[in-house]
Amino acid sequence: MSAPQDIAERKMQFLFALRSKGVTDQRVLHAMEKIDRGPFVRGLFATRAYEDMPLPIACGQTISQPSVVGLMTQALNVQPRDKVLEVGTGSGYQAAILSQLARRVYTVDRHRRLVREASELFRELDLTNITAMTSDGSFGLPEQAPFDRIIVTAAAEDPPGPLLAQLKINGIMVVPVGQSNAVQSLIKVTRTESGFDYDELRPVRFVPLLEGLGRDG
Repeated sequence: MSAPQDIAERKMQFLFALRSKGVTDQRVLHAMEKIDRGPFVRGLFATRAYEDMPLPIACGQTISQPSVVGLMTQALNVQPRDKVLEVGTGSGYQAAILSQLARRVYTVDRHRRLVREASELFRELDLTNITAMTSDGSFGLPEQAPFDRIIVTAAAEDPPGPLLAQLKINGIMVVPVGQSNAVQSLIKVTRTESGFDYDELRPVRFVPLLEGLGRDG
């Protein structure tokens, strides 16, 4: 099998795996078909970019497995006019997916190197509606608040108060919650006129949400 055929086959299997894990939203599937995971996985693990597994990236972080990215994005229910905040840029893969669904994506990470490398990729891929910056994501991004949607790609013990405060009425936040050394739960938070509704979606495992900037920040 030639290399292009091989990649096409792997991408087809990739989409099939997403559907089999419960990613059924056509807009999300289309975005994940359009955004190639390959460029976001570098070094030793580049050949495994189309497998449904988390992989290590720089700064001791990970790129989430695609089915989890898909399920989180599906739960977020992003609309075309939405302004989205992502806490935990990482490789930039999740923000790139969101860029296909939202009007504007703001993504923050405590590691300057990750933000720099992700920003370079966004430019190469001509994803002009993403703004990436180095920041302590546990405080959100007050200067751009409120947000229609917030997604957190690191686990907090509770949904962070500053992020809840930056969510619009009827806005949705998807966040892994739980101790860093145990299985966590993926929580969907919907802000209502009278408070917040919480829905537990599924068990997940993420790196912990840490305060402050990384050592390279």
